[in-house]
Parts: sequence; structure tokens; C-alpha cells
Amino acid sequence: MTTRGPVLLIDAYNIFAKNYIVNPSLSSNGEPIGGATGFIKSLSVLADKHRPSEIIVCWEGGGSRRRRDMLPTYKAGRKPLRLNRSELYKKDLDSPENFLWQVQLAIRLLENLPIKQMYVDDCEADDVIGWLCRHRLREDERQIVICSADQDMHQLLRPNVIQYNNKKTITHEDVVAKFGISTENFVTARAFIGDKSDRIDGIRGVGFKTLARKFPKLSKDAFVSVDDILTECKLRNSQKKMKLYESIIAQPDVPKLNWRLMYLDISNLSAEHVKQLNYRYDNAQVGRNKFAFIKTMVKEGLHVPGHINADLVWLRLSSIDRE
Repeated sequence: MTTRGPVLLIDAYNIFAKNYIVNPSLSSNGEPIGGATGFIKSLSVLADKHRPSEIIVCWEGGGSRRRRDMLPTYKAGRKPLRLNRSELYKKDLDSPENFLWQVQLAIRLLENLPIKQMYVDDCEADDVIGWLCRHRLREDERQIVICSADQDMHQLLRPNVIQYNNKKTITHEDVVAKFGISTENFVTARAFIGDKSDRIDGIRGVGFKTLARKFPKLSKDAFVSVDDILTECKLRNSQKKMKLYESIIAQPDVPKLNWRLMYLDISNLSAEHVKQLNYRYDNAQVGRNKFAFIKTMVKEGLHVPGHINADLVWLRLSSIDRE
């Protein structure tokens, strides 16, 4: 019996944004197109590296309304992405409009390739990936590879789920070695630490090293809850007062709220979200139209093979199942 290749779960915005920032390509119309072309190239490289049986590209759906309701400052005030080679472009081309156009171009190009795309309104790509790992693909015997640089994905890692970023594989064991925290308890730790990138405040003075040293059980696979840590802090502080324990005890609502914001499951999805996710996974249109792929490129001023080597992309995606 032939073992099927892994499932690649693509954190689309994460990979697209990297290419958008650093790729200086211009179309024949003078439009920046590095995000779209670099994204397609990145997918073909990932396919060549992992030889997957399935690729699922997960796009942002406008952010999470539930999280914003819980924390109005969630992801607020983020600076727009800027090209770090912007001197090559006219200023008016480095714009949110161009970024959106490139995202739409990437989506249209992918429609002709053997790749599933997942998008649901008011649903973050993280939540889609979390739902796939914890629910839809939970009993799948294939290896699952999450392609993302996002630390939020560490919580999803287990024996058959790994993360891949910058040509490096990240496993459960790698997370324990680096942070002293198991993937099972990664969200519990981060609930106390916070996440500056998402404007989620933690408790001052609390970091991974401190938590790993004071609560070594967080490195184990047995789940440790926020309440477990709060209870232990109260007990220890009653025996010997310590600033760390006092700070944590004084702000119990902070880690409790952060847990709800950070945990990737269905808790931040509505029943309608889950219904749509199931429907879109089951009915995702997978294309195998090389002519339409090239035609779309030419129409938008992309050079073949200068911007994208269509033959190479096609060859690298040939390993994907035709089921």
C-alpha cells in the first residue's frame, strides 16, 4: 500500500505578505506584482519539498468579529505593509489597493491549479487551520504540515502535525526545547505573556523562561489550565509571598480573556462558520487548467516564464492527488 503524501495547510496572508514586501517584480503594465508571483512560486517550492497529496490555502476572512467584541483593541492600529524596496516604485503604486489587487490575482491564478482555497467571512485563517487540525483532519492518517511563521500555530503541533517555516521544520519537541513549554500548554503560557503583535496585553514581568522555571509541569503533555496556574500561585503566595505570584493573582481576568482570544478551535466560530467551512472543504473547486493559468498571467501583464515558470509550477504540483 502506497503512503499518501502530507496535507499542506497554507497560512496564505503570512506567506503572501513576505513576498509582497521583498519581491520587486513589476508587470508589463508597471504594477507591482511581487506578492502574487512570489506567492505562487512559494507554493510550488513547498509542493516540491513535501510532495503533498493535498494543498489547502487558507485566506483571511476580514478578521474575527468575536475577538474584536471581546477586545476592541485586538489587532488595532497595525501599520500597513510597506515595500522594503519601495525606491524602485512610484509612491502611488505602493498602496492598499495594489495589495488587494495582488491578493485577488493570486486567488484567480490558484483557481486553475490543483489547490483548495478556504475563505469564510469574519473568520481568520488561523481559525480555519485550527478547525482543520482539531476537527476535520483530526482522524486523518496523513501528516499535516502547517506552512506559516506564526507562533499561534505551535499549539496545534502533535506527532502527525508539524510546522514549516524558512526551510525549517518545527515539531512538538522543538517547541519544548526552545520555550520550555509543551505545545499542549503553549496557549496557557501565552495567556499570561500576551501577544504584542495582536495588541493582547499580558502580565508584566511574565515570560516563557519564568513560566517554565516556576511551573515545570507546563513542559509536560498533560494539559494545564489557566485556572490551575492561578490556583497554584495563590497557594504558593500564601506560603511565601513573591512579586510574580502577586502580579498574577491581582490580574486573573487577563489570562482568562487571553486564553479565549488565542485558543484555536471552534470557540471563536459560530455554528454558521462551521457549516460554511464544512461545505467549502467538501465543495472546493480544484482546477487543473494550465492554459487558463497562463492566459490569466498574460492578461495581467505577467511574463512567462520570466515572472512565473508555468511549466515548473505545473510539474511540481503534479504529485497532488487527482481524487
